[in-house]
Amino acid sequence: MEAQTIMRVHRRYAGVLAGIAVAGLTLMGCSSGDSGGGDTATESTSGSATDTAGAATEVEVFTWWTSGGEKAGLDGLVSVLAEKYPNVEFINGAVAGGAGSAAKDLLQSRLQANDPPDTFQAHAGAELDDYIAAGQVEDISDLYTEFGLTDAFPADLLDLLTVDGAIYSVPANIHRANVVWANPSVIEAAGLDPTATYATMADWFTALDAVQASGKTALSIATTWTQVQLLETVLISDLGPDAYNGLWLGETDWTGADVTAALEDFQKLMSYTNTDRDGLDWPDALGMVTSGDAAFNVMGDWAAGELDAESLTAGTDYIYFPVPGTDGIFDFLADSFTLPVGAPHPDGAKAWLDVVGSLEGQTAFNKAKGSIPARTDADPMEFNEYQQSAIKDFGSDTIVPSLMHGAAAPIAQLNAISDATSKFTTGGSDLATFQSELAASAG
Repeated sequence: MEAQTIMRVHRRYAGVLAGIAVAGLTLMGCSSGDSGGGDTATESTSGSATDTAGAATEVEVFTWWTSGGEKAGLDGLVSVLAEKYPNVEFINGAVAGGAGSAAKDLLQSRLQANDPPDTFQAHAGAELDDYIAAGQVEDISDLYTEFGLTDAFPADLLDLLTVDGAIYSVPANIHRANVVWANPSVIEAAGLDPTATYATMADWFTALDAVQASGKTALSIATTWTQVQLLETVLISDLGPDAYNGLWLGETDWTGADVTAALEDFQKLMSYTNTDRDGLDWPDALGMVTSGDAAFNVMGDWAAGELDAESLTAGTDYIYFPVPGTDGIFDFLADSFTLPVGAPHPDGAKAWLDVVGSLEGQTAFNKAKGSIPARTDADPMEFNEYQQSAIKDFGSDTIVPSLMHGAAAPIAQLNAISDATSKFTTGGSDLATFQSELAASAG
């Protein structure tokens, strides 16, 4: 899909979803692909059953979910696979590495060597561009009808997944990237009201100053990808949704004064962070908050799954709120699965995609992962306090695409932005150079 086409879709998406009612969970179509094999199906326990996956004997599922709530979510899908397709052996192809960076590198090597897994995880949106252009993933549109997904997923969300009339992935969930997780005890010890919210970055800086003066780390963060995620939330906060979307549409000038101001705010936020950040991954930075060593952490709501896995309680052990200046904006991403061209066990892939799109699969996965289902027929009461709030916000907020997590920009641009960010936050460039490198990433 052309980048410009994707951005037009996202712009339409933001406007439409702001008006979608909360009547359930709203997001992402899912499905499986067609690429050979078609034997009698194993009987499904409920919901969608596939007529083409019954011959499956195994499925290698390639993800970057290796620990905490992410691994628990994967285990939930595996348990549903065992129920719906008891003859299919699950082969765990997970590769550890923050935000999938290590996994994506290995996946690209395998695809180029014509050694694809049976299915692989990818973020829905622009991240799929390169795979589609290279002819590495199958058109799986026909499985939407076969699995009954055209009725289970909102039409506007199916539009988001459609590229020139075809669909290439099965979203398992909806995540929100612009969330602050905080320790109320650390905040109170700094003389602040732990129930306070911050309307602007300037308001938050005052609180961060107070925490820093108390001797605690004000804002914990980890390696480069978490810094890029922080950057995107600052751009959303300072630019607003329209101008932020314009960065990916070519309508907002990366060299403009408003972007300069946002980068200055990002630079200031980085001054509040832990000095060992580049040696940590996101669970480590989140752990600084829960252990009482830091007050705030910006992370996607997969953190909710991690916190649940540690038996921590919202409102007591931790609090959460949108990144200051982004209240009413939902920074969107979705984990999805594909059917690679040349998958050795396409029937197994179809069985997996059926599970990913099913009500049982999405409920089991998202309860553990911290995200919310893509289906509109899931019961909000099945989910925790944070997830219920995310369901409500997703139904009413303005939706914008995540940069770091594949919804806003192709992989090549994200890589360029990540390189520029790492160079800047490690002292290898000044702000003017950083801004010019971000502008150059847009081509």
